[in-house]
Amino acid sequence: MSVFLRALAAGTAAGVATAAYGSLIERNAFTLREFEVPVLTPGSRPIRLLHLSDLHMMPNQRRKQAWIRDLARLKPDLVINTGDHLSSVRAVPALMRSLEPLMEYPGAFVPGNNDYYAPKPKSPTRYFEPQKEFTHGERLPWPAIAATISDAGWHDLTHVRTTVKVGAQGAQVALAGTDDPHLKRARYSLIEGPAEPDAVVRIGVLHSPEPALLNRFAADGYDLVLAGHTHGGQVRVPFGPALVTNCGIDVHRARWLHKWDEKMWFHVCAGLGTSPYMPIRIACRPEASLLTLVDRTD
Repeated sequence: MSVFLRALAAGTAAGVATAAYGSLIERNAFTLREFEVPVLTPGSRPIRLLHLSDLHMMPNQRRKQAWIRDLARLKPDLVINTGDHLSSVRAVPALMRSLEPLMEYPGAFVPGNNDYYAPKPKSPTRYFEPQKEFTHGERLPWPAIAATISDAGWHDLTHVRTTVKVGAQGAQVALAGTDDPHLKRARYSLIEGPAEPDAVVRIGVLHSPEPALLNRFAADGYDLVLAGHTHGGQVRVPFGPALVTNCGIDVHRARWLHKWDEKMWFHVCAGLGTSPYMPIRIACRPEASLLTLVDRTD
């Protein structure tokens, strides 16, 4: 019995230490991931795309706010935010201060589920239930928030197709986005059709990387799709896969850059935040991604 109790105590201590590390250290260890993506029309100049996602901003997260502001030093050609900007309506001023330096560059965004509803307290084990139903917290004034971001200069891609000119050469980039798939608000039929043929690259944008939507972007000729939502798994097996993705994508592609088919790539940003009711990351640091888009090989 004494051996059993010692083993139990050791296991409990290890669990507490891991949780403390994930909550106090790793969830604040912000990092920048960099990838090269061969998707541009041959002969095009590289495009530096900063991909943000899942900020889950709270008013008092000053370290995260300062880190996001500092990303402006990268001087990206384009910034894309794939949703879940907030975890509290009180964080709207902090969100806008964080993004302000990045608003100097062309940008676009779509909403996530936690842009419509704030998180609510629940058992941490709910995160590991793949088939769980979404439970609504406080309703957030997303239309007003989206208008504020749009007024600052970024494109709201909620069921919108558009083109933007980026870089010193004014390269034309085609963008198309949907509303949040996790809340079943995505209506791809509103943006369907062949992607803009004259653009140097065609990019789809959505919050949750659902395979059915990725297939539709691929069928319409998009070169790259950007998504978030998964938090990269948030809690991962060290050097291994995520435990869950909270969407239809498989655990081995819960974050970073992957091929979807012979032509289209997709990138899932593991994001910068967590729910305030599960403030922990293990083997999955909070992150933003700098994607350097380069010529594709036809």
